[in-house]
Amino acid sequence: MARTHQAAITMLIPVRDGAGERLEQALTNLGADPVAGPVPFGRIDGLHFARMVVIPPTPGLDSPPQLAFLLDCDSPARSRLRRIVALGGDALDPVLECCEGYPEVGKRSQSARYRYLRDHTRSTAAVYVNTIGRTVDQIHREEMLREELECFLDSRSWVGQAPSSVQAALREFAAGRSDLHWALSPAPKPGVFWRLRNKLHLAAGVVAGLVALPFVVLGAIPFAIQLRRLEKSDPAPRVIPDDEHVRALAAIEDLTLQNQFTAYGQLKPGRFRRYLSIVLLIGINFGARHRFNQADLAGVKTIHAARWLFLDDKRRVVFCSNYDGSLENYMDDFIDKVAWGLNAVFSNGREYPRTSWLIKGGAKDELAFKSYIRAHQVPSPVWYSAYPRLTAVNIENNARIRAGLSAQFDEAEAARWLRRF
Repeated sequence: MARTHQAAITMLIPVRDGAGERLEQALTNLGADPVAGPVPFGRIDGLHFARMVVIPPTPGLDSPPQLAFLLDCDSPARSRLRRIVALGGDALDPVLECCEGYPEVGKRSQSARYRYLRDHTRSTAAVYVNTIGRTVDQIHREEMLREELECFLDSRSWVGQAPSSVQAALREFAAGRSDLHWALSPAPKPGVFWRLRNKLHLAAGVVAGLVALPFVVLGAIPFAIQLRRLEKSDPAPRVIPDDEHVRALAAIEDLTLQNQFTAYGQLKPGRFRRYLSIVLLIGINFGARHRFNQADLAGVKTIHAARWLFLDDKRRVVFCSNYDGSLENYMDDFIDKVAWGLNAVFSNGREYPRTSWLIKGGAKDELAFKSYIRAHQVPSPVWYSAYPRLTAVNIENNARIRAGLSAQFDEAEAARWLRRF
């Protein structure tokens, strides 16, 4: 398996005036079969997730609706985008011709389509990946490994066998199979150049934090005063999602073990909220890259990938994720484990339930928070997952089975490992 890391590609494309209904129909057609349909995402090696979703305009902001085309893939990311364009070809035209600046008929070559998408690529404010370096190929192969090992275990009786003896038999079985012997080697890590850049990124972040520390200390009291003033004065209306909107969202949820989530919101007015959001998302991106990068986001283990991005000169924020289970369980997981994190990030948005000292309150008002989420969520008519029947916990368990094949265990450790089957 190749050494690589994951990348998040974000393309934001303004929608032409009056093309909304036509775009909605074109997206519905693509979304009917994202695996093998007109744009066959299932044939793109290294593509974890893909989605196309329209972000509506916000009243009061002079901006058109935007088509967000999002990819979570193994590097090299640009080659995945080129492959999508090559395989999708003119099937992309009904969607992209609803967007501003798309080439006219007769000028829509493969290279023109690629340049158009590349030119609308935007940076993300923060990216979370469940486990950095775990490729699509690795996920599929480790799932196959578990299935084959389970079949081998079921093929005979192991009564009276010591756990270490069963582990040794499984190791011998894998070693004797030409399609499984790879599992006796450790999973590849990201490439050496990426790891070097990552260490430099970590060092730069630490240095920047140390340099900023005196200013943080000096500004703590003015910051706290301004924060509390705004928290007490900012409106916090209780928003109720429209029933039809909720039905449209529910229609595309819970179709597999995984779900997609996309929500957007406008930041509260003023530079304070804007700069606070920027700083917080820088911190989230740093933490996701260097701390929460091994199947655990501050206690939440059901997220495969997530990203935050700014729109409209950092006046709006979009959050997207790919997660396991129902939305209700997803929200409960966050509320129970990291409500403080939800408040820190999302309390800078309009209509968020009232917070206290940035991290208290807010999401703890469960009904208000869940209504807020539903009201700001938008459906993704095109959504693809490379492994829709695997949860993040399944994937992590498969990886630990593979690692345990060649590990040196005592009897107790071997017994715990065998319980993973």
